[in-house]
Amino acid sequence: MSLYSETPSAALLPSGFSDLLPGEAEAEARGIACVMEAFSRHGYERVRPPMLEFETSLLNGSGGALSTQTFRLMDPSSHRMMALRPDMTTQIARIASVRLQDAPRPLRLSYSGSCIVIGTPGREADRQVSQAGIELIGPDSAQADAEVVALGARALEELGIKGVSFDLSMPALALGLIETAIPEADREDLIQALNRKDAASVAELGGSIADTLAVMLQAAGPASRALDLLASLDFPASVRPSVRPHFERLVASVAAIRERAPSLRLTVDPVDFRGWQYHTGLCITVFSTTSREELGRGGRYIAGQEPACGLTLRPQALLRAAPVPPSRPRCYVPVRLEDEAMAALHAQGFATVSALEVDAEPDAEARHLRCTHVWRNGAAHAL
Repeated sequence: MSLYSETPSAALLPSGFSDLLPGEAEAEARGIACVMEAFSRHGYERVRPPMLEFETSLLNGSGGALSTQTFRLMDPSSHRMMALRPDMTTQIARIASVRLQDAPRPLRLSYSGSCIVIGTPGREADRQVSQAGIELIGPDSAQADAEVVALGARALEELGIKGVSFDLSMPALALGLIETAIPEADREDLIQALNRKDAASVAELGGSIADTLAVMLQAAGPASRALDLLASLDFPASVRPSVRPHFERLVASVAAIRERAPSLRLTVDPVDFRGWQYHTGLCITVFSTTSREELGRGGRYIAGQEPACGLTLRPQALLRAAPVPPSRPRCYVPVRLEDEAMAALHAQGFATVSALEVDAEPDAEARHLRCTHVWRNGAAHAL
């Protein structure tokens, strides 16, 4: 009896889920391995949280911001609700605050794995996503922000991705102004207008801070110009004590990043609020001129009771932005080949495809199995 029966709907998968075929899956695995090796070389130790957790644990604290993106199911053993992780950062925060609470700080952790998200209208194709990232837990400083950004840039460089830029935002800067000057009932419309970069609506809805927000809208762009424009703002005296420290931290973080990665392209968008569900300070989005999609994002948040800064890269997006790696050459070898010869082929970068029986026409069988070489007379010969 066949293990898998062919039916008219055999290839149908749920919306947002897909198979990775030979070549695609290997390229993703190589890309993740490259990124994780870069993280490991700089002292970030790998952890692996589970795909499923009890809902009360996974969505506790800052994880509650991910509630609307989370698939849930009933555990048949305990009859408690469980949740599939939509993001790994909150799991790393749990590990740091519970399992590694006595580990010395700063705590440097890395991770990779798949996440499942419900998706939003128009983005159902992103329901299964891969993540690879780092978390620096303990310090709350511009130097810590800079380490995370610089290491992320290094990992992308090792993948061969060109034209990388890091876009920085500080949502608390504009939110501090809005929460002080705008009635609560009107804030959401104003925030949506800022997200759309709708200057006319901002002028209409901004009230006493409309001019200040207009300058912040115009500031979006290269970091030097953005910081110069923000420095020219005269924040209202009533909000100055609460918002000025956020601006000063943004300036300090940009300076620290430039010290560590002088050639890295930095931009600043002081009114970007989109998607920053649990972040509390500097926020980071990664782009490249070779891709239209985000390559990753991260920023500062609270891990349990500790400050932390992290960066999560999207391996599938990285591979679409990176140069196509050369495929591994495949050598068709006899059913019985000496271990020394096999090891030599592997050392030369070949994948070996072994015959299952003595072949009368090994060249033909090698071509049939998509091999680039065949073993003949003690050496690999190109077909």
